[in-house]
Amino acid sequence: MRAMTDIKSINLFIPNLDGGGAEKVILNLAQGFQRRGMKVSIVAAQAEGAFLKDIPPGVEFVDLQATFPVFVSKTLALKHHLQRTRPDYLLSTLDILGSAVLARNLAQVPTQVMMVVQTHLTQQFKDRHGPLMTRLKWFGVEQMYTRADAIAAASQGVADDVAGHTQIPAKVIEVIYNPVLTYDFYDKASQPVDHPWFAPGEPPVILGVGRLVKQKDFATLIQAFALVRRQRPARLVILGDSDKREPLIKPQLQAMIQALGLTENVDLPGFVSNPYAYMAQAQVFTLSSIYEGFGNVVAEALAAGTPVVSTDCPSGPAEILDQGKFGQLVPVKDSTALAHAILKTLTQPPDSARLQQRAASFSIDKVCDDYLRVLNRL
Repeated sequence: MRAMTDIKSINLFIPNLDGGGAEKVILNLAQGFQRRGMKVSIVAAQAEGAFLKDIPPGVEFVDLQATFPVFVSKTLALKHHLQRTRPDYLLSTLDILGSAVLARNLAQVPTQVMMVVQTHLTQQFKDRHGPLMTRLKWFGVEQMYTRADAIAAASQGVADDVAGHTQIPAKVIEVIYNPVLTYDFYDKASQPVDHPWFAPGEPPVILGVGRLVKQKDFATLIQAFALVRRQRPARLVILGDSDKREPLIKPQLQAMIQALGLTENVDLPGFVSNPYAYMAQAQVFTLSSIYEGFGNVVAEALAAGTPVVSTDCPSGPAEILDQGKFGQLVPVKDSTALAHAILKTLTQPPDSARLQQRAASFSIDKVCDDYLRVLNRL
């Protein structure tokens, strides 16, 4: 049963529409909220990214045209936008330092702000910053998030991380899983895959999906795949583009593939608009990340009925897989354990229907209901 709401307008604020998991969440929420009769606007600091073409029909797109320094520019532009439009609610994602809260306060409008944390901040800060900048960022999180009207986290692990590094009590952080099971998911999953390795009679394909960045640790997946190949024929496909912040990762992976003698059995096709079809036809889906916030692709693979092997990284995958009940969990950066889990899954795949039943927990309607129950309480 859908949650009832009197909300008339909602804005979804995000830096851009790059082809990542958080950006996909914004598109899915926009579609779900719009189906409930709300006026929905996606507000981006900059009109960039692979998902710009995927904005749902009828959803307004607002480009704040932020320039350097981006934090100041986007905050002031968002302030003017809020003064003009005065939406009921503003959901802010990937807004680590709370530009949305500051903009709302400067605008002096009654818009309610929910900060949505989509990643494990401790791991992200460790990945990108030194000790001083990490302390400054946690200080900013505490100062701005406590001024928001609500805080949501994409997993319990993310919520615990925020609570553990700030004075924000864990009980005030709502855990709302991501909406990944879209209205057209099964139509897209049933489409053919334009790749010769997925043809009938070919060796099994192991699939990875994600940006080619250090966080995803595809190097460990490639090393694990080399061990799998010693035991049986198989192929590895990794879907995803390079990231402008880490342009060397792709050539490093390509060099590793060549050094391991895997050039005929590993493919990096880049970003594809419909990864669901690849998931549906792969024999094993593998997530090798060092950290996540939720792990959208794990839930998507379950929805496709594809067996999952994932690192037990902080945080999200273990929650999606219910501590291993719906897929194999292995330690981070352990190529041997990852290879063993892949081989076991290839030999003894779980029941696809059971995996798909689990994925129903991550449908757009279910997650929109969860958000609306929180917003309606504000």
